[in-house]
Amino acid sequence: MDIEQLQKLATLSRLNITPEQSPALAEELDNVLRLVDQLQAAKTDGIEPMAHPLQIDQPLRRDTAAQPADRSALQNIAPATEAGLYLVPKVID
Repeated sequence: MDIEQLQKLATLSRLNITPEQSPALAEELDNVLRLVDQLQAAKTDGIEPMAHPLQIDQPLRRDTAAQPADRSALQNIAPATEAGLYLVPKVID
C-alpha cells in the first residue's frame, strides 16, 4: 500500500492521519494485506465449516425444578400485586 492509497482510505474512512504517521501506517496495513493473501491461499477444499475450532459437545444438565416456587412468598416482596398478578407502572399512554 502506498501513501496515496493510504490517504484515499483515510479520507473515505474519515480518519485524520498526519504525514508523519503515513509511512508507518502504510507499512502496517501492507503487512495485514499480505497476511490476508496468505490466508486466502490456504487450501480449504473439502473442509466443512465449523462453529468451534475444537470438536466438543456442550454438556447440559436436566431442566428440572429443584424446589417449587412459593408464589405467595414471592408476591409478598413485590411492590404491587392484585388477584395473583404483578402490577407494573404504565409505560405507554
